[in-house]
Amino acid sequence: MKILRLTFFTVPSLLLLATAACTHSDNSGVAAESRASYTLADCHEVDGRQGVACEGDYYYVSGSTTLTKYDKDWNVVATNAQPFAEGYALEVNHIGDIDVYRNELYCGVELFLDGVASNIQIAVYDCETLKLKRTFNFEPKSGQTECSGIAVNGEEGRVWMCAWPDEDTGHYLYQYDLTTGAYIGKAALSPSPKWIQGIACREGAYYLTADDGDADLDECDHVYKAVWNKERTAFDVTEEKALDDVTRQGEIEGLTFDESRNQMLVLYNRGARIILGMPSGFYPGYDHEIHEVFAYDR
Repeated sequence: MKILRLTFFTVPSLLLLATAACTHSDNSGVAAESRASYTLADCHEVDGRQGVACEGDYYYVSGSTTLTKYDKDWNVVATNAQPFAEGYALEVNHIGDIDVYRNELYCGVELFLDGVASNIQIAVYDCETLKLKRTFNFEPKSGQTECSGIAVNGEEGRVWMCAWPDEDTGHYLYQYDLTTGAYIGKAALSPSPKWIQGIACREGAYYLTADDGDADLDECDHVYKAVWNKERTAFDVTEEKALDDVTRQGEIEGLTFDESRNQMLVLYNRGARIILGMPSGFYPGYDHEIHEVFAYDR
């Protein structure tokens, strides 16, 4: 949705990841056959343009200012149309990609306007009521200037945040303690995708969505896989999937995995022109923005 990356301390200089058009050429340095294969299973229109998460029998979708809970048939179970109404000491107006862990919904929230973010926080909501339970402030010394998504690694007891701008802050993932919210460190992404929008953890690896295609040129966005490299103390990043099979090219957002169905779910927006990370007018044939979750069999 916007523009703005975690390390274990020192980080080598990063390579730039070339923006990829939908050619299916292997620019990741990894043989295409080493990746998982994905087949589009179905698509569902949802109420929310930011993130998607899955746990047990429910899906969760975030809008910039909304939270919605769905059952596995995509029927609305609960909504919170005013998630910032109470419990915040610092002003916020934006939720990015989300994650869910042990019946709690984790959100990266911030005050976002015209591509500039402040008051970044980790916000935890109750999955039953969608009401705020607690917040953790981020660490300004980390160098993070925006939060586009959040992922929980329950096995390691960590929360990871990604950033959207295609500048230094977006070249890392940022790590916090799951229990205390204490900042642990950041780790470089190498090479670093451009315009990271969402993040999800699966089997110790991190999957990132990147808004690196130009919708005006009908270029697709991509999903990348980040795997920790102990020798380099950084994440090795490879292309996982080109989103060349969506309804219409637009803006990729969050992602998650539904393990019960062995599916990857990706949220995609179409219809609105995005300027400085914010919707600004519509493409011909649209009078509103459409938000869709694409489900891919793995």
